[in-house]
Amino acid sequence: MSKIAYLQCPTGISGDMFLGALVSLGVPIDYLVSKFRGLGIEHEYKLWQESVQRHGQEATKVHVELVDAHHHDHGHHHHHNHHHGRHLPEIEQMILKASLPPRAEAWSLAVFRQLAVAEGAVHGIAPEKVHFHEVGAVDAIVDIVGSCLGLDWLGVERLYCSPMPTGGGTVKAAHGVMTVPVPAVLKLWEMRGCPVYSNGIEKELVTPTGAAIATTLAVDFGSPPRMKIQQTGLGAGTLNLSVPNVLRLWLGEAEAENPDLETIVTLETQIDDISPQAIGYVMEELFHIGALDVFTQGIGMKKSRPGILLTVICHPEKVAECEAILFRETTTLGIRRSTQQRAILHRELQEVNTDYGAVKVKIAWQERAGEKQILNVQPEYDDCAQLARNHQVPWREIQRLAIQAWHLQK
Repeated sequence: MSKIAYLQCPTGISGDMFLGALVSLGVPIDYLVSKFRGLGIEHEYKLWQESVQRHGQEATKVHVELVDAHHHDHGHHHHHNHHHGRHLPEIEQMILKASLPPRAEAWSLAVFRQLAVAEGAVHGIAPEKVHFHEVGAVDAIVDIVGSCLGLDWLGVERLYCSPMPTGGGTVKAAHGVMTVPVPAVLKLWEMRGCPVYSNGIEKELVTPTGAAIATTLAVDFGSPPRMKIQQTGLGAGTLNLSVPNVLRLWLGEAEAENPDLETIVTLETQIDDISPQAIGYVMEELFHIGALDVFTQGIGMKKSRPGILLTVICHPEKVAECEAILFRETTTLGIRRSTQQRAILHRELQEVNTDYGAVKVKIAWQERAGEKQILNVQPEYDDCAQLARNHQVPWREIQRLAIQAWHLQK
C-alpha cells in the first residue's frame, strides 16, 4: 500500500502552517531541530510548538522565532554573515552539507530551486542571483527543510493538494507595498497551472514559501484522491480570519487500484466531408503524441451520405492534446468522450535469434497467485517483414521460426 497525503487549504498555506500540520501528525520537533544542526544556523532561530484554538478547534502552531545575532552572547560574531541575506547557491550548499535523509535533501533543493526560479522570473534575474532577505532566509530554510523532513519522516510517497484561495488586498514587503497574491506566488501558480478561487477573504492567504512547498511537492491539484484516511494534522496560521485559519493534512493509504485495470478515455466523432488523406494524417498525428489506438468505421449518415466514425483511445492526461488535433485537422464540431476501465495484460519485449537474424517478440502475461501466466507470444511484425524481404523467405515462415526460437530458449 502506498502512503499518500492530501493538503486541504481553505485559508491558504504558509511554511509554518505546513510545519504545524506535520508536527500535529506526530513529527517530533526535537527530530527537526537535531536534523537542522547540520545546516549551521542553530544560533539564528528557536523552534517551538503550542496548541492554539481557532474558532473552537484545536490546532498546532509552530513558531520559528528569529534570534537577533547582535544581542547574542559574545563569541558568536562569525554568525553575522546572515545579515547580508543568502543566495540560492549558498543555500543549496548548506542543504547538501547538512547530511539530511536523501528524500528530504532532494525535496528541499527542489523547493528552493522552484522558489528562486519564480522570484527570478518576477524580477527579471537569474535564479542564482535571487537574494533571500536576512529575515526570510532563516525562516524559509527552517520552513522548507522542516516540511521536507516531516513528509519524509511520515513516509509520505505522494502529496496531493486542494485548489488554492487567492486572497486579496495588499501587503508590505521588502520592495514596498504589493498586491496580493504577491508576484512570486502568482508565478508559482502559473508554473504549475494551479486551480485557484476566491473565498472572499482579502488578506495574504498563500505565502511564497507555502506556495513553493505545495507547487513543488504536490503531484496533482484538485479534489481529494481515493484514499483511506488514517490521521489528520491541523496546522494553525497567524492571521485571525472569519473562518478557522487552519491547514489540514490528511494522511492515509491510497486505495489500491486493480493492477490489471487502467482508466482510459474514448473519444469519437463522425465525419462526412473530409478527404481520406486528411484522415490518414490525423491518425498519424494522434499516434505520434501517444494515443493508444485510433481506428475508423464506415457509417451511413443523414441524407444517405457515407461517412466515417473516428475513434481514439488514450490515457486521461492525453485527452486535451488528442482533442486539439481532432479540432485542428478535421471538420468536426463536437467530440464525444467517455471514461472507461480496460483490463490489460502486462507486456514485455524479448529478443530471440533465428537462422535469419534477430526478432523482437512481445510477451503478454498476467499474475495469478504470484505466478507469471503467459497468455500470448507475438513476434514483432516489422522485424519479421525486414528479415523476410532480406532473405526472400515467406513472412509466415520467419514468424513461425521466431515463436519456435522463443519456446526453445525458455
